[in-house]
Amino acid sequence: MESATEGAIVNINTSLETCVERFEDFVIPEGDVYCNWTWDLVLCWPPTKAGTTARQSCPRDKGIDHSKFAYKRCSIDGRWEGKEPGDYATPQGWTNYTPCFTPEMLQLMRKLYAGSEDAAKVKLDIAEKTRTLEIVGFSVSLTALLLSLAIFCHFRSLRNNRTRIHKNLFIAMVIQVVIRLTLYIDQAVIRGEYADSHIPGFRGSRQGIDNTPVLCEASYILLEYARTAMFMWMFIEGLYLHNMITLTVFQEKSYYAVYTVIGWGGPVVMTAVWAITTALLYGSSKCWWGYNLTRYFWILEGPRLAIIVLNFLFLLNIIRVLVVKLRQSHTSEIEQVRKAVRAAAVLLPLLGITNLVNMADA
Repeated sequence: MESATEGAIVNINTSLETCVERFEDFVIPEGDVYCNWTWDLVLCWPPTKAGTTARQSCPRDKGIDHSKFAYKRCSIDGRWEGKEPGDYATPQGWTNYTPCFTPEMLQLMRKLYAGSEDAAKVKLDIAEKTRTLEIVGFSVSLTALLLSLAIFCHFRSLRNNRTRIHKNLFIAMVIQVVIRLTLYIDQAVIRGEYADSHIPGFRGSRQGIDNTPVLCEASYILLEYARTAMFMWMFIEGLYLHNMITLTVFQEKSYYAVYTVIGWGGPVVMTAVWAITTALLYGSSKCWWGYNLTRYFWILEGPRLAIIVLNFLFLLNIIRVLVVKLRQSHTSEIEQVRKAVRAAAVLLPLLGITNLVNMADA
């Protein structure tokens, strides 16, 4: 995650030059006292009359609501004030960007800086290393998923409705993993360029997906569609397995077309409703930064959570039926419990129940 300042550093020289060109010829009216124009690394502030407060629209950046305003106070003696009244430690003064932050960004910053500044640095370092582990993990997952799909497609003996459902689930996972890897690697490259931006005259050579309007939002819409499709196919896995084990008469052939509509069509509707709502009510934040922290995200998270609950109920009933069948086979009670636990351990990730961990508020 970059701060508003980081996003501006790439073009610092251009912005500073523009600020100079705009106000270097400004003549203070005779008899008046003004604060000089200044550049705070984010915005260019014009000469401001003493005893007044200047305001500007917030910069368009992640976690920033550009429809709000940032403020800067000019003291009665013509000096930019610091954060506290009477603080003139720096000639540029202090800019109040607090109103610019979205509620989600403020919530995240409070958590990040809940302890000391050193603790916040440790958290950021952990987050950076975790992102590297994520990229490695997703790369391994992508390889495994593609290998599994190749096996399903190659062996004719595996061509049945059950494996067709597996294939659809894996395809949804592949789409999600590819998008995540693309975004993460792109962010890592751009962040690396920001790290070099202290070099005089540096210009970012790449804009990056996160800084490209429409493309950025489209990427996250497709990502959430793939995630929702993954959950829907997990639900179908649970429903199919539940019906196969618990129903005495189960005609699997007649349901696959319905499964396809639910698995791929249902997420289209849910994602469209969420995307339109977010665009209308949260579109002021660049690239919908922090959209997963907003209440609108429950348009997607609600159905996903419901799917996990339903799959958990399917799992309980499947285990119940398995235990009954094991008792009828006259195996020992310890062996029955062992087999039931083994079945549950296999089914937990398949039915998406482990995703509850991701939904917990960190």
